[in-house]
Amino acid sequence: VVTTVEKELALIAELNYAPYFLTVYDIVRFARSQDILCQGRGSAANSVVCYCLAITSVDPTEVDLLFERFVSPERREPPDIDVDFEHERREEVIQYLYGRYGRDRAGLAATVISYRSRSAVREVGKAMGLSEDSVAALAGMIWGSLSTGTLPDKHIREAGFDPADPLLASVIALTGELIGFPRHLSQHVGGFVLTRGPLIEVVPVGNAAMDERTFIEWDKDDLEALGLLKVDVLGLGMLSCIRRAFDLLRLHHDRSETLASVPREDPRVYDMLCKADSLGVFQVESRAQMNMLPRLKPRNYYDLVIEVAIVRPGPIQGDMVHPYLRRRDKIEAETYPSPHPDHGPEDELRQILGKTKGVPLFQEQAMRIAMEAAKFSDAEVNELRKAMATFRRKGTIGRLEEKMISRMVARGYDQDFAERCFNQIKGFGEYGFPESHAASFAHLVYISSWLKCHYPAVFCCAILNAQPMGFYAPAQLVRDAREHGVEVRPVDVNHSNWDCTLEPTGDPDRPAVRLGMREVDGLREDDGEKIAAVRSSMDADAFTDAHDIMQRAGVPRAALERLAAADAFRSTGRDRRQALWDVRGLNPSAPLPLFAWGGTREDGHDPPVTLPVMALGEHVVNDYQTLRLSLKAHPVSFLRQRLDSERVTACADLWHKRDGDYVSVAGVVLVRQRPGSAKGVIFMTIEDETGIANAVVWPKTMERYRKVIMTARLIFIRGRIQRHEDIIHIVSGRLEDRSAWLADLSESADDMPVPIANADEVRRPEPGSARSKLQPRVHPRWAGHPRNERIIPKSRDFH
Repeated sequence: VVTTVEKELALIAELNYAPYFLTVYDIVRFARSQDILCQGRGSAANSVVCYCLAITSVDPTEVDLLFERFVSPERREPPDIDVDFEHERREEVIQYLYGRYGRDRAGLAATVISYRSRSAVREVGKAMGLSEDSVAALAGMIWGSLSTGTLPDKHIREAGFDPADPLLASVIALTGELIGFPRHLSQHVGGFVLTRGPLIEVVPVGNAAMDERTFIEWDKDDLEALGLLKVDVLGLGMLSCIRRAFDLLRLHHDRSETLASVPREDPRVYDMLCKADSLGVFQVESRAQMNMLPRLKPRNYYDLVIEVAIVRPGPIQGDMVHPYLRRRDKIEAETYPSPHPDHGPEDELRQILGKTKGVPLFQEQAMRIAMEAAKFSDAEVNELRKAMATFRRKGTIGRLEEKMISRMVARGYDQDFAERCFNQIKGFGEYGFPESHAASFAHLVYISSWLKCHYPAVFCCAILNAQPMGFYAPAQLVRDAREHGVEVRPVDVNHSNWDCTLEPTGDPDRPAVRLGMREVDGLREDDGEKIAAVRSSMDADAFTDAHDIMQRAGVPRAALERLAAADAFRSTGRDRRQALWDVRGLNPSAPLPLFAWGGTREDGHDPPVTLPVMALGEHVVNDYQTLRLSLKAHPVSFLRQRLDSERVTACADLWHKRDGDYVSVAGVVLVRQRPGSAKGVIFMTIEDETGIANAVVWPKTMERYRKVIMTARLIFIRGRIQRHEDIIHIVSGRLEDRSAWLADLSESADDMPVPIANADEVRRPEPGSARSKLQPRVHPRWAGHPRNERIIPKSRDFH
């Protein structure tokens, strides 16, 4: 370590980079003084000096990193240090920089936003006079970019249009011309430019749309060419989640943790990850990562570094993933390509590729192969590094392809190996992911996994409060928490704050999550905060009704309507329908004409009215409309009888199927993905009341069922099981849109209603009871209901 520090400090002194390091250190110091979590990413993790300055939390002694990629005397360019901050508090850091350096010497960098397929068709359609719904229908049929510059006639017909229409033909043709054209100048995600003299003497400066922000009107790459100092102040949602989780740990579990103090190498954490139980976990929650986890079976920190980096375009396009997995499982022997004996030592690549079993997985390894195997000069390596960074925009990397491959072959390397190495470099051009970057992210992968493993309620509460972020919607995060034994309680005016909170249960180690008013769609934060603040200062135990809240908290009727529509008045003895009736009857000023003739009582209430009880199916539909989730039931549970009649397999029952079996599944569509490295393959995740299922759609099937795949909310899939150990996919053969069935839920007359009784009767079962973890209690009145067993199943996966 001492030798490395001395080497780095000598190079920093030679290149006079100390002011740059200290500038970044000052920013990080400020953030930590304000309890804002931050961590350096990317090349910064290559430096021991950055670790000593606490710019990065990655210990360079744990990972063999390439300092020359970070700072090189040949490049004579300032190092690039990217620092992630909590995305909710990044603005505080930005304003600190403005305050410290002054608006005349600090500004955000800009980036040029170009037209992509959907934005182009929207703009052209609007300019050509198409109606708003027509433009939306056309844009809805586009997925990704229009590689041919035009939309096929088949897709146009699927959208309900005639391809022969001259106006429509003009719209499509002009759309193809507009793709790639600059649309507007936008702010860079976090690049901050600092200068010694006034900015306006060097570059033009403009006011941003956000108050108290100014930005430089040049693209970030132009600033680099000028040699201006740029510091990347980035926002990361997972840091906000972790900060909130640490606060909850301190408040409810009397445990203080930091990014550096979380216990390392916990076997239980790795056991959880090996089972792909990673929903919500940073970086490894996508379906591709979940499929890789049981195959890679991470057992230590460096395994997580590889896990983060391996599901990326570079290794995938370079055909490096499967060889690495085979060698890790000892199915294939480790081999290290070597040049001809006359051209170099046999083990010149062993030192570079030894830690990845002879397979190049990281950007640093690709650069080192170019240095050692192709004998690139420092200038050529620097050109390669720049080409990887600008491949998508400029396509400059192709000029180096013949040079690298021909040199490797001339030195005795196999042509196929040389081509795969360069294909990997091309993949990094699509999405650069160096080992240092993977090491920084792997640290957050472990911390978020540790929180989910040991404190699932804390993790659920924190990630809900950090939304929007991540891969999954709140409905899936809540479902996952309940499947891990966390009791989740509904939004309620007498119990919920704006943020989600933890509440005590019979077990002090297993608190319940109380959903916050932030989950109510359209509710303003200041209105939710007013209700929570007044309630905490009240002498009485609770609000009695909507009129009481309006009188005490002074919130507008619109806010109360949103809360009533979200069924947040159950603790007052009113369900959704009765609460909405009460709110509509409030007369803060003049009474509504419909109610004026009857008058109201002196307390502001309407005369009592008995309303029909809302059915459970209707409640669930309204829950999804107002909260985007439901704790009462899953929509598909009401359709199970119809699905059973068509021999549809529940998602949970796929575990009992064998490879090659033909099955039918149905569920609500959660995720549609078409990764750029998947050659047009679509990955879909669907959900029913028992669990989730993953479907693969080949390009030919996608073309046949394009409209169904892109627009269906409830989808029926018929296909073949593809199983590898515990990794199960359905290779789709036939798909049908069953979204119309969802409309039946709110019209079903014989669904079981949700009785009121009191709030606890609905959401708080007895601790330790069979239903305490996942199931709502059934009111005695409905215990003998003929459909009770179907609507409220005994499965532990009940949502």
